[in-house]
Amino acid sequence: MSSDLIEYIEHGVFKSFALAFACLPRPLCLSIGAGLGRIAFRLDKGHRAIALSNLAVAFGKELAEPEREALARRAFEHFGRTIADILKISGYSRGKILGLIRTEGAEHLKKALAKGKGVLLFTAHFGNWEIAAAALAEINPIQVIARPLDNRFLERELAKLRTKFGAGIISKFKAGKPILQALKNNEIVGIVIDQNVLRSQAVFVDFFGKQAATTPALAAFHVRTGAPLVPMFCYPVGINRHLVKIFEPFEPALSGRREQDVLKITQICTKMIEREIRQNPGLWLWVHRRWNTRPIEEERTP
Repeated sequence: MSSDLIEYIEHGVFKSFALAFACLPRPLCLSIGAGLGRIAFRLDKGHRAIALSNLAVAFGKELAEPEREALARRAFEHFGRTIADILKISGYSRGKILGLIRTEGAEHLKKALAKGKGVLLFTAHFGNWEIAAAALAEINPIQVIARPLDNRFLERELAKLRTKFGAGIISKFKAGKPILQALKNNEIVGIVIDQNVLRSQAVFVDFFGKQAATTPALAAFHVRTGAPLVPMFCYPVGINRHLVKIFEPFEPALSGRREQDVLKITQICTKMIEREIRQNPGLWLWVHRRWNTRPIEEERTP
């Protein structure tokens, strides 16, 4: 089957679900999404294995295997709900979307913006990370750094939704100049930093006790511009609402040695993400191969 045909089929499935969900109450859509997540947990052996392997790394010494399996099932359900929610609200007005979100810590973001250097806001694939942009855009213009989806039709749909949220989009490929310009304009630049990257693009930091290849981009832009670093996470609240929680800005002391400073900052930010995942492990995207890229020293070990 050609890649073009696969893209058309995937887009057709997306549009079919979006059309069906448009006719259904949102709570029912979320229930259907959770149910599809449970089905995926049973049938998608590949992603289930990835999730269970990741959970063994993160919680193997703390949780027994049945507990880790139950946690993986909850994570699949949550991801199904998240996708269903995105499909449902894609037909909502911006005002209606904002009515689903409560924001805490807006004063922290305003404090950081008062420096006039822009803000480097970081988060993870946690909760409904996409919808958070709508709340942030109410405070200040925001640009989100994103890797384009492989399916160009689905990428177009996601871009439309992000635009509806009020966010500009900067492709992660050749993002340097647009990021610097956004910071110069005192805008928010949102970066998700919890996924595996190629060794040539990575620094290795501790994540749940194991070295993880992590993008140094967030730290590198902080070192270069002095833009404050602001953590943000999005949590489900009750049955069908969201809490966007913005934490205090911080600017770690720098040594003046760029590589050392970038590594230090990346480690600090990664540990903040780990803390949130430990508190709410069912909200993270466990199906990603987070520890896939290994340090070269490991490959040299007999």
